[in-house]
Amino acid sequence: MDQERFRRQLDFILEIDKEKNIFRQTHLSNGGRREDDAEHAWHLAVMTFLLAEYSNQKIDVAKTMVMTLIHDIVEIDAGDTYAYDAEAKKTEKAREQAAADRIFGLLPEDQNRKLRQLWEEFNAYETAEAKFAHVMDNFQPMLLNNSNSGGDWREHGIRRSQTEKRNEKTPEGSAAIWDYMKKILDANVASGSLIDG
Repeated sequence: MDQERFRRQLDFILEIDKEKNIFRQTHLSNGGRREDDAEHAWHLAVMTFLLAEYSNQKIDVAKTMVMTLIHDIVEIDAGDTYAYDAEAKKTEKAREQAAADRIFGLLPEDQNRKLRQLWEEFNAYETAEAKFAHVMDNFQPMLLNNSNSGGDWREHGIRRSQTEKRNEKTPEGSAAIWDYMKKILDANVASGSLIDG
């Protein structure tokens, strides 16, 4: 065993445990507490496995699952940026790049490079895997919010147009899932949980 390599791997493993302390705006299903980043990532990975057949293009499921598992690791340093916080979005990229340098840099070089490339691929939104991972990243909080009668949207006064802008690329990853998501939006506008317009 290469002791230095093993030490660096363990350092990374312990570091990413901190993802469990990063809480998101989204609440757990049926009115639970706010979810943390690690729970969110786990949920996306399982969803990817279950829903891959709805991707517009064939995807490497295992690769996409790993992509979803690591996509928010940078929030250990950068914090969670709420999807509808325009001010925080201005500095999000710089904060996350610096976090990626430090956190992935804990790993041995080959694994650093591999995970960093997956993280960058997710953010570039060009491959079939990245597009589907983004579908999962947008669909999961919508499902949870819908299970909470749109509570997170009501709390923040979110408009339907904001959710549509956030999802403008979702049909590129899965037209079928986007069709279902639009039904969720329709229902939440009708119930008054989401502001029309």
